[in-house]
Amino acid sequence: MVIEMEYKITTRNEKETFELAQNFESEKFPNMIICLNGELGSGKTIFTKGIASALGIDETITSPTFTIIKEYEGELPLYHMDVYRLDGVTDGVGIEEYFHKGGVVVIEWAKTIKDILPKERLDIKFVVAGENKRVLVLEPHGKQYEELCEAVI
Repeated sequence: MVIEMEYKITTRNEKETFELAQNFESEKFPNMIICLNGELGSGKTIFTKGIASALGIDETITSPTFTIIKEYEGELPLYHMDVYRLDGVTDGVGIEEYFHKGGVVVIEWAKTIKDILPKERLDIKFVVAGENKRVLVLEPHGKQYEELCEAVI
């Protein structure tokens, strides 16, 4: 029997989304996988910027729509992926290699590559609930991610 847990957090503006992501970084561990899903403009890249900031990354974080994967050096490496344009076709991209490189992996539009995602990960769905308000639905897969959610929320 598998019991799926789910957590919901409401943020009222970009600053709160950014700060929430910084809290996740405080509980970071090597090979951490965070999968982000939600419509355009829902806050996925803002969340990634919060993680990057807390990792000590000074570079400007933008969505890697055309490059697919951007690498940043910080306390732990940050591997930021935007897999929207792949349409589920990941052959030759090497995405799976990043799951074991010892960094923090953040994947925007992760549901498009769900077949290759590791079993243990954190899924976060961004739901637009107003002009600036967002509901983040967190679904941890695996004990380490359940503990992550408990520590952050």
